[in-house]
Amino acid sequence: MTTDYNHYPYVSQRMTTFAQNGMVATSQPLASQAGLDIMKQGGNAIDAAIATAACLTVVEPTSNGIGGDAFALVWTKGELHGLNASGPAPKGISIEAVKGKGYEEIPPFGFVPVTVPGVPAGWAELSKRFGKLPFKDVLEPAIQYAEKGFPISPVLGKFWQGAYKKFKETLTDEEFTYWFDTFAPDGRAPEIGELWKSKGHAETLRSIAETQAESFYHGELAEKMDAFSKEYGGFLRKEDLESFKPEWVDPIKVNYRGYDVWEIPPNGQGLAALMALRTLEDYDLTEKESPETYHKMIEAMKLAFVDTQKYVTEEGEMSVSVEDLLSKAYADERRKLIGEEAIMPEAGTPPKGGTVYLATADNEGNMVSFIQSNYMGFGSGLVVPGTGIALQNRGHNFSMDPEHDNALQGGKRTYHTIIPGFLTKGDEPVGPFGVMGGFMQPQGHLQVVMNTIDFHLNPQAALDAPRWQWMEGKTVMVEPQFPNAIAQILARKGHNIKVALDGAGFGRGQIIWRNPDTGILQGGTEARTDGTISAW
Repeated sequence: MTTDYNHYPYVSQRMTTFAQNGMVATSQPLASQAGLDIMKQGGNAIDAAIATAACLTVVEPTSNGIGGDAFALVWTKGELHGLNASGPAPKGISIEAVKGKGYEEIPPFGFVPVTVPGVPAGWAELSKRFGKLPFKDVLEPAIQYAEKGFPISPVLGKFWQGAYKKFKETLTDEEFTYWFDTFAPDGRAPEIGELWKSKGHAETLRSIAETQAESFYHGELAEKMDAFSKEYGGFLRKEDLESFKPEWVDPIKVNYRGYDVWEIPPNGQGLAALMALRTLEDYDLTEKESPETYHKMIEAMKLAFVDTQKYVTEEGEMSVSVEDLLSKAYADERRKLIGEEAIMPEAGTPPKGGTVYLATADNEGNMVSFIQSNYMGFGSGLVVPGTGIALQNRGHNFSMDPEHDNALQGGKRTYHTIIPGFLTKGDEPVGPFGVMGGFMQPQGHLQVVMNTIDFHLNPQAALDAPRWQWMEGKTVMVEPQFPNAIAQILARKGHNIKVALDGAGFGRGQIIWRNPDTGILQGGTEARTDGTISAW
């Protein structure tokens, strides 16, 4: 891969990081270092990913937690494996039952949007299949941070304080009390630089570590979640937890200019990034800072997005197949819609036929692309009393329209925003990449992949480059440092361009590439958060 290592004049002065023996890239320095420490203790990239992910539930609870979901792409022994550790809706929920509680739409907070947490089972499954160290040793750094505390970092503190202010105004019912007990024990959000710890987190993580997550799905922790849900009229039951198992899946891909770009199949939204790349591959896009380049990228992305929002849910429940959505014939039809002016996108008819991201790599050739989330920051606003388990609100993405592919149904997994990415060329891994941040994620994947392949940017420059985000209709949000002259030309093409005040809503990414000739690792981390790379 040809990359440009000259300074790229956007966002930060960070340089690409190089290493030989191991690398961990994520949004929190303490979590990144914990993963590298596990690697130095004899663990591999999979152990490091689990350790980092577990730490992130403690040191970045504004974006993920023990009660969330996870996905992973794991390269090991010449093969890429996909893990879907997203949980379904409780079996007892239904559109009728939700309407019976007085809702016409699924609310973002409370018990209605709570789905089965997949994170602990995902960690345990990765460890069982690919890990080298005992599971309890891999979770020990996270336990220590929860038990002894850690100082709040700048971006974490900003989001924590924002969530507290919002929750204080809106989450006033009794069931939300335990969130405040856990995350605002002094009647406020912790300050930047202040030490925060959680005994409940530590005890829960220790129980998960000692039982390979069995206590979470079959034991005492499952019973606590069941009791909490019953007390406040929730749908989640111990039986839902007992029946959950992560699923090993075959990753999906498109070949883009000689590189295979890989994503997890639905129920994840990675399909949107692949569809946009498939639409763009017939264009000659060699000039990055060109209005025509941006115009085509935006148009392709929004066409892909409206399709995935209509069709993506559990793959067996989709009315069209992944193969049809990724077909060249369908891409050709969608490309015909891209002209000189911005269009109002509509879903087509194919021919029938708040999140944390981390990347790890070791000197044995293993590489992991891992992502986990509670959704919308802290999730549902519910914390199981005394446990530190913040329950996710992933069910908010279900549709209440019974005719929609993603209609709410008990035992069904919803359209999922979190997606890990991976790049290969021929039979060789290039490496893991990801951009967290709700519906920004496939848009971030598209931009990072094109920055790498089309525009030959090194990992750090590929992340630093200013981003755009399609919001809806013809509306596109751009970062403050986005080129003003290009924004004006896009506006003349019919795009409704809005300039954001900061980069908070444009995703937070990590990249690790491996040189196929030397094995040297090169990584980029995110200037839009407290990102760091720990290298060895």
